Amino acid sequence: MSHSLARFLSVIFHPLLLPTYLFAFLFYYLPAPVLSLPVKARWIVLSLIFFTTFIIPGLGAYTMVRTGHVDTLEMSRREQRSLPLLFTGVCYAVTAYLLQRENIFDRLFFVIMVILATSVFLTFLISLFWKISAHSVGMGGALGLLLVLSRLSPDTYMVPPLAMCIFVAGAVLSARLSLHVHTPAQVYAGFGSGLLLALAAAGLAL
Repeated sequence: MSHSLARFLSVIFHPLLLPTYLFAFLFYYLPAPVLSLPVKARWIVLSLIFFTTFIIPGLGAYTMVRTGHVDTLEMSRREQRSLPLLFTGVCYAVTAYLLQRENIFDRLFFVIMVILATSVFLTFLISLFWKISAHSVGMGGALGLLLVLSRLSPDTYMVPPLAMCIFVAGAVLSARLSLHVHTPAQVYAGFGSGLLLALAAAGLAL
């Protein structure tokens, strides 16, 4: 894989963007009866999720770079990942709380956001001792959540997005290896832990 393609895949499928992608899929692809939230209101919730799970954590990471707490936004050094991951986990947890406190939101929103927040905190804990791939954790979690969501819709309805997710996950994992930012063990462990966490948590909550 070329360096430019690997960089592109790493940026476009950055872990901070995955919540927005997942909720966009949930709002605009799944059959209408799955959700009670009116279609006209869904863009508001999606905007909230984009702001709290991408804009705020992104600004937080940028501030940490500017203040010298982190060398670069890529956070290639394991010891510099703790604070950004912890801050991101708190942002995700606050988002889950906001989705839970309003009765107009489907419980499914809260469950998904809790799983995403838990995956970030898991990455934070592991990163205290070992440089696991956050991209891989995110892709594994995304695939796990799609597998869970497939129970809420006709089987054939979920085949295309599941196939696409598997393809994208393989491409992103290959990209991280191609850029030499992670070892194969860090990539595969990240994917496996994200996948198992999503399947186990969703299986208990839904």
